[in-house]
Amino acid sequence: MKPEKCEYDAVVLGSGPNGLAAAILMQQNGLSVLLIEGKETIGGGMRTSELTLPGYLHDICSAIHPLAVSSPFFETLSLAGHGLEFIYPDIAAAHPFDDGNAAILKHSIEETASQFGIDQKAYISLIEPVVKDWPLIATDALGPLHFPKHPFAMARFGLKALRSATSVSSSFKTENAKGLFAGMAAHCMQPLSNLSSAATALVLMSAAHLKGWPLPKGGSQQIANSFASYFVSLGGRIETNTFITSLNQLPSSNAVLFDITPRQLLQIAGHKFSNIYKWQLKRYRYGMGIFKIDWALDGQIPFTNKQCRQAGTVHLGNTFAEIASSEKSSWNGRISEKPFVLMSQQSLFDNSRAPEGKHTGWAYCHVPAGSTVDMTEAIERQVERFAPGFRDRILAKHIMNSAQVEEYNPNYIGGDINGGAFDLGQLFTRPALRWSPYRTSAKGLYICSSSTPPGGGVHGMCGYHAAKRALKDVFNIIIKSI
Repeated sequence: MKPEKCEYDAVVLGSGPNGLAAAILMQQNGLSVLLIEGKETIGGGMRTSELTLPGYLHDICSAIHPLAVSSPFFETLSLAGHGLEFIYPDIAAAHPFDDGNAAILKHSIEETASQFGIDQKAYISLIEPVVKDWPLIATDALGPLHFPKHPFAMARFGLKALRSATSVSSSFKTENAKGLFAGMAAHCMQPLSNLSSAATALVLMSAAHLKGWPLPKGGSQQIANSFASYFVSLGGRIETNTFITSLNQLPSSNAVLFDITPRQLLQIAGHKFSNIYKWQLKRYRYGMGIFKIDWALDGQIPFTNKQCRQAGTVHLGNTFAEIASSEKSSWNGRISEKPFVLMSQQSLFDNSRAPEGKHTGWAYCHVPAGSTVDMTEAIERQVERFAPGFRDRILAKHIMNSAQVEEYNPNYIGGDINGGAFDLGQLFTRPALRWSPYRTSAKGLYICSSSTPPGGGVHGMCGYHAAKRALKDVFNIIIKSI
């Protein structure tokens, strides 16, 4: 049955990485696509602005992008001439300790492992198989639950990834190796004792060894701008400053893809859904929130450990036990006095971010969902702990508590930047238990946000898989797997 003649073949609501990916794939396949964004600028979590002082460019949400350069779909795009340039710090991430030592994550597995002494072989044994298998399993791992193209490679990954970070780290004897792994695992925003909490650490560390942890020159907004430029070059259309609250506001189309979370989806299209699907969406769980600070600085951050001064990302949390305690507290609704802090220092590598001789700082910590507690002092105390004199270099700052984070981006419910809790209970069933997680119960309506597999991150794979499903269902266009 042929699709009806409509104003557009498809409409995509939301211009985050997944909305852009969905719009691009559908436009690539000869459809007419309209991408609608509620704000004045596109990007979702990929936006950059002068939040503090003139001339200081701060990434409002995402900052460092290992998954963007590792994304199987983004790797297929011809972005030459669309203004995107990535900068790769030699040290992807550093993890300082109270004794002045630091664990570092570098491109070389061997160089990273060599710092761990008696844990050198254990680190190689853990990471090297994942790095070797990742090119084979990336599309399957970053997608819905299904039978993989390389089942044995996927099984090898799954046996490690589905374990808890606590369990995996027990193979290490040194605090340096354990601490580095804890900082990586904490990106999953759940207790490190939870099953599947090791997965995020394995993916991020493997990404560093395969491609690196780059930052886009000029800010994260440049990723969104380049993808949008490519989309428009294919004939796609973008409409900004159009906040949609009802299906009646949309132009006619055969398919609508929503880069939003279940809560907004219910508000916009809930009357179209079956009772069981609405029941499932209402039960969808969101995770902990974040508290974010951006600083304009009079100089670079004076970390005691000199390697930290050369890293694009710095994890501030000391030992595995301290990080695990902080994450468990936030998950259970308590504020941590020593929060795990995720920090980036983009201006060290990109001089377009700050005036000559000046710098920017970017950091956040995890907090209970919806928290309005001011974590400025706690975060700055953590930075000062490993970089004495840091406070003396602050010229200005901009803060966002988790409620303000949601106000800025309605997809970040309670400040949850992952689009929903990323624990084992929702790893494969986000946002609902269905044959295809991207289909809603209403014909022609699809969800393509980070509330679908594989979850949060700037990789666009949620949008790719949703668009692939819609192309087959509605337009009888079958896309070969990438």
